[in-house]
Amino acid sequence: MNYADSLSSQLAVVTGASSGIGTEFARQLARRGVDLVLVARSQDRLEALASTLSSQYGVKVTPVVLDLSRPDSSERLVRTLDEMGAVVDVLVNNAGFASHGDLAAADPERMEAQVQLNVGTLVGTTTRLLRGMVERGRGSVINVASTAGFQAVPHMAVYSATKAFVLSFTRSLWGETRGTGVAVLGICPGATDTAFFDVAGDNASVGSRRTPQQVVDTALSALGGRKATVVDGGGNALVARAVSRLLPERPLIRIAERSVRPGSR
Repeated sequence: MNYADSLSSQLAVVTGASSGIGTEFARQLARRGVDLVLVARSQDRLEALASTLSSQYGVKVTPVVLDLSRPDSSERLVRTLDEMGAVVDVLVNNAGFASHGDLAAADPERMEAQVQLNVGTLVGTTTRLLRGMVERGRGSVINVASTAGFQAVPHMAVYSATKAFVLSFTRSLWGETRGTGVAVLGICPGATDTAFFDVAGDNASVGSRRTPQQVVDTALSALGGRKATVVDGGGNALVARAVSRLLPERPLIRIAERSVRPGSR
């Protein structure tokens, strides 16, 4: 039995659960007998998913409709959990989005919302829930980062910077929680076949796309192991870890720029 299979009868909060990787995390955790709190903006999709998972796996699934890009969203989420009497054992920080284009032409408020969702809410929610996990001597935190966090990505400057933050934050948190009973993992997908690119655009995609199931399989297999972060897919791991260390900074930035240049496809 791996670590993820021992989570049965625990309670997990999954953010960004209404589609893609978040939905797959919810499905795989429910299959393991984990009760769920699903958080996203889309009430219809959350309620439909909650109904499906509850009837299929016999777990309790509670949808929470919340815009996590708001500065007060982590406080509001944890207040809602407290009102429910929820004791959170597993936190999956999956919610996030990317913008594609030059910063000089970007909407400042949208960039700020991206930082808030990808970084601010992730940190706020983790901080508010981690203390209880440490006190109970049990818990799991999974942060969804990205291969974009391993290097600078022109035309996706804010997104790659937020994911670099998530990588560093997760590694530090992994070090802080050693010996506490809390498992921490950062999962780094590359291009994945989700609605992510409906927002970011197809030019933001590099390489063949993996499936949400592959990404979540990788994450749950690595959870509780010896690594703070894991890259999904062998090719993605090669590019993220090896190439970014071997190539000098300037050529690496130029390659990344050409790869995701708007209008290049």
